Amino acid sequence: MDCVFCREEGGDVLWQDDTLRVVLADEPDYPGFCRVIWNTHVAEFSDLAVNDRDRVMKAVYAVERAIRRVMQPVKVNLASLGNQVPHVHWHVIPRFSNDAHFPLPIWAPRQRTVSEAMLSSRRAQATLLREAVRQEIEQALG
Repeated sequence: MDCVFCREEGGDVLWQDDTLRVVLADEPDYPGFCRVIWNTHVAEFSDLAVNDRDRVMKAVYAVERAIRRVMQPVKVNLASLGNQVPHVHWHVIPRFSNDAHFPLPIWAPRQRTVSEAMLSSRRAQATLLREAVRQEIEQALG
């Protein structure tokens, strides 16, 4: 099986250990969009051992806290789909009332155009996520 998350990092690695990694996704319309990716190939969340599931969810929680602190979104979307990439991963997406798709999911039809100035400002904020994610994960995972 050719799996993109087995072959590639899936984004700019903000934090990783032997079991999982947190990456900043290359999503130009969504600065701060992170993924929590299980390192080994597992298709379904329920295939993970209990302790591993707990570890993933603690990491998702930590990334959400970091995004909220740094990006100050109006909402954070969490998603674990896996239809196109059947490898355990969670999307942690900061949402703003003026983003391109709000209030719809980011995969829905675009609702508006967002200025490059606004996106640049959010990209600048997102550069602070590396340290914030590290701090929050250290606290959540010990």
